[in-house]
Amino acid sequence: MRVVFMGTPDIAATCLKKILTEGFEVVGVYTQPDRPKGRGMKLTASPVKETALAAGIPVFQPENFREEETVQQLRDLKPDICAVVAYGRILPQKVLDVPGLGCINIHASVLPAYRGSAPYQWAVLDGLKETGVTAMYLVREMDAGDIIDVSKTLIGENETAGELLDRLAVLGADLLSKTLTRFAENGKLPARKQDETKVSYAPMLEKTMCPIDWTKSARQVHDHVRGLQPWPVATMELQGKIFKVHETRVVSGSGKPGEKLGLTKTGLRIACGEGAVEIRVLQAEGGKRMNAPDYFRGHPLEG
Repeated sequence: MRVVFMGTPDIAATCLKKILTEGFEVVGVYTQPDRPKGRGMKLTASPVKETALAAGIPVFQPENFREEETVQQLRDLKPDICAVVAYGRILPQKVLDVPGLGCINIHASVLPAYRGSAPYQWAVLDGLKETGVTAMYLVREMDAGDIIDVSKTLIGENETAGELLDRLAVLGADLLSKTLTRFAENGKLPARKQDETKVSYAPMLEKTMCPIDWTKSARQVHDHVRGLQPWPVATMELQGKIFKVHETRVVSGSGKPGEKLGLTKTGLRIACGEGAVEIRVLQAEGGKRMNAPDYFRGHPLEG
């Protein structure tokens, strides 16, 4: 079975590595064009491109599929199936029609919940206790295709979105391998339609989301901090400075929302609308990440 893989970030690279290790015939890889990155804005290859080149697989990086010659290039690869993981493009129908077995996608949520670009982050932001990955057929509408299979996992109460993504990448890679094996053995697979009454969306995260709202409950504040890790990172204002907040815990305590309740051996406790959180790791403007007690030893709290 001839597979064309389409993906860009680390989660996609994990999936590509998995199917290569499993011996699938990957005849071509599509990924986003190299983008400027870092302080020097040097053009940088995606993790998927680096993985493909290391394996000696042809890499294609079209900006889009508007040109007929770009679509013909895909046809010339004669794919039986296209496997798509976080490619970063909505594929037009003329692309979806190329592989005989269709195009399948691994999405980092249990669909129909959290369609969109930030599913695992919103699962954490919303305080979910469980999420997963979904294998589905691709259609023109975003994340709306019929569901082939699902793998679920629990979300740890202190797990960040970044930590969850690392686990979902492995879970997604296993599901992709399992799904491709089923295609190879059985041809086109049955699937079930999504329940449109249960659809929710997970829009891109923005820096405007960063400031912590202390009127929220301690659990909501904690979920906010976890969900914005590793980007764009929650922030708070303290003693006239803006701090990034990297790690918190829900603790006992009460007071006026935003009130400092005291510094302990493990962090700074702050009252929320209900309960309190302990700020354990923070970062001052222009500074480095530090454990809160270490920072405040050199910068004593006022009041």
